[in-house]
Amino acid sequence: MTDVTTAGTNQLRRNSLGLIAVTFMVISAAAPLTGVAGAVPISFLLGNGTGIPATFLLMTLIMLAFSAGYVAMSRHVTNAGAFYAYAARGLGGRMAGAVAIIALVAYNAMQFGLIGLLGGIASGVFAGFGINLPWYLWSLIAVALVGILGYRQVDLSAKVMIVLVVLEYLIVLLVDFAILAKGGASGLSFNFFDTTALFSGSLTAAVLFCLGSFIGFEATTIYAEEACDPDKTIPRATYLSVLMIGLFFVFTTWLMIVGVGADKLVPTIGALPDPTSFFFDLAGTYVGGPVPAIAGLLLVSSLFAAISAFHNYIARYSYVAGREGLLPDAFGRTHDAHQSPHIGSLVQTVMALLVLAVFAGLGLDPVLNMFTWISQVGTLGVLGMMTITSLSVIVFFRKTSGRHPSLTTLVLPAVSGLIMAALFVYIFINFGDLTQTAGGMLGIILPALIPVAGLIGFVMASRLKATNPAAYARMGQNRAG
Repeated sequence: MTDVTTAGTNQLRRNSLGLIAVTFMVISAAAPLTGVAGAVPISFLLGNGTGIPATFLLMTLIMLAFSAGYVAMSRHVTNAGAFYAYAARGLGGRMAGAVAIIALVAYNAMQFGLIGLLGGIASGVFAGFGINLPWYLWSLIAVALVGILGYRQVDLSAKVMIVLVVLEYLIVLLVDFAILAKGGASGLSFNFFDTTALFSGSLTAAVLFCLGSFIGFEATTIYAEEACDPDKTIPRATYLSVLMIGLFFVFTTWLMIVGVGADKLVPTIGALPDPTSFFFDLAGTYVGGPVPAIAGLLLVSSLFAAISAFHNYIARYSYVAGREGLLPDAFGRTHDAHQSPHIGSLVQTVMALLVLAVFAGLGLDPVLNMFTWISQVGTLGVLGMMTITSLSVIVFFRKTSGRHPSLTTLVLPAVSGLIMAALFVYIFINFGDLTQTAGGMLGIILPALIPVAGLIGFVMASRLKATNPAAYARMGQNRAG
């Protein structure tokens, strides 16, 4: 397929993001502190306990396997559509249309869920400082600020994300090294490579929780059109983000176990009224002073950074879908001054406000309902897109002339694709149990949103082929500037 270079108006802001900016913008979606304070204690409790560090190591290797093919193809694809463009170049326009709509549904679901979680956590954190507001007002403030950042130029969002993510890492590492310095509860000799621990409890639940801590890293290619020297920046940012996320969680979960003692880990967390207080208890025990309170504030900022990251993903997928004929042309226009995908940003902000109004108006819980119900739809969608992308990589390189290393263009994409497909099927079948909607229609309706979105996208692409064959033929082409 011939690559094209766009010129003139309606372009994203070129050469505005370097390696560090891209890396930290995608890591912000993974929300390191949110993972440590929220997902990790629950994974200890419901997963495989002291096997979590080894599970994170396993997931890091799986994500690196996926990244091998992803990076190999990124050198041939420069398009903000990311998964969409990969599908177009590998599997054709109809599958690309399916991926585009799945991406919009999945990343919106992620963002909506996190908006609820931020509201629930912020109301508790700020109540400790004497500021008592309903959860939905904190969510409303977050939606408004994210909307402003998303509307403006991308380097402004990048600067905010870098600061917030660095602060997240610093507060967690401060607690980590305090535990390390004091030798933990009973020494540092815990062996996290113990296979007995890895396969104890529920390994499947552990894998799903650990997987959630990586979601977001795959979006490096979304910024390909805005990155400086994308041929180098995007591959490096992909590997760097996987390693930073993976090694951080391996190191931190090991020290969280050491901090309380391996034999006391699960009983201690199980006895807590709220498992998410576990990290803050460790911070109080090993560091003390204002650190637990600061960590609470940074947890709120961590969620804000993640919401902003997903907002950027949605705006760019909307922009690409408009630019390439799947959505109305207005979505494919950029702001005259900011060169941002402002229409997609505005529409996403309005949708977030509507969902927030529904959950607040019905009096539903921001964490147990808004976050738990909706965010797993996002996880399901991302797994589906990663499965399709792995297949796209294999097909693309089989069609491309020249010699390509089989390890990175066939073997590793096949392995990672099969793993992602298996996880997709597991979540889809057990969605009701995972989201506490078993026995009700929501347990069926919510996971069905992903295949329905794919079908809608497939039909939209088929319609584009019938009405505008030239536009259909250009789907997924490079947009290098």
